[in-house]
Amino acid sequence: MSDHRAAVRHHTLRTGMVEFDNGTGSIVSVPCTIRDVSGTGARVALNSSAWVPEQFSLIFSNGLRKGCRLAWRKERLIGGAFADSYASVDEQAAMMTADEQARHRLGIGARVKAAREARGYTAAQFAERLSVTPAFVALAEQGEADIPLYQLMHIADLLMVSLDGLVAGPVPEDVDAG
Repeated sequence: MSDHRAAVRHHTLRTGMVEFDNGTGSIVSVPCTIRDVSGTGARVALNSSAWVPEQFSLIFSNGLRKGCRLAWRKERLIGGAFADSYASVDEQAAMMTADEQARHRLGIGARVKAAREARGYTAAQFAERLSVTPAFVALAEQGEADIPLYQLMHIADLLMVSLDGLVAGPVPEDVDAG
């Protein structure tokens, strides 16, 4: 399975535009519904049966523009892989609604807690090693606080897990992230 297919997708339904050069120098914009996003791409339902070339731009309703490669096509449904590989944390946040971001935070918190417990750290010991308060650890593990990227990198190193695993790995079964 490719990295693009393996990336955790966040279900969303929002309007956007697929934009491309039609080969004659004219730019074509096709309305679409963005159905799922991940750090590596998006699944898009076109609102018309327009042909889409191998390279196109996906424009989110908030103005975020991502260059994409056509990964697959099934009638009006297309998969776009981000041309510059992974979307940044800020870009991913802009691609998701507040509810989707909350579910994502909950998943990250659950993975951090599971990794912390697997390494045998109490919340207080973990907080001390991260130079944060135990209250912040509790809020982060409950998905109620954003963990900055530099802190996630430190957590991954401390717990000897991958950053990708913390951000987009499977959510422990005892957590309701949906």
